[in-house]
Amino acid sequence: MILLLAAAALSACASNPGVAPMGGDRYVVSRQAATGLSSQSQVHADTLREADAFCESKGRSLDVVTTHQAKPPYIFGNFPRSEVEFRCVQTP
Repeated sequence: MILLLAAAALSACASNPGVAPMGGDRYVVSRQAATGLSSQSQVHADTLREADAFCESKGRSLDVVTTHQAKPPYIFGNFPRSEVEFRCVQTP
């Protein structure tokens, strides 16, 4: 029972607010892991996949403008985190 509650609490702490417009033709998406035990590369890959799916849903291609990632050590709330600023451009 305690283990189940702990797992539920940790999964509830993961942050994924979704894609947000930044103005003009730019968007931002971010993700943060629920613990420091998650892989930074996996969090970043998931963020890029979400941005790509967003652009694809508009019939466009992903154009990454900038990325930011959390720096280790992943403790005291500084968990793996990725933020991607992007544009959706016309598919060639």
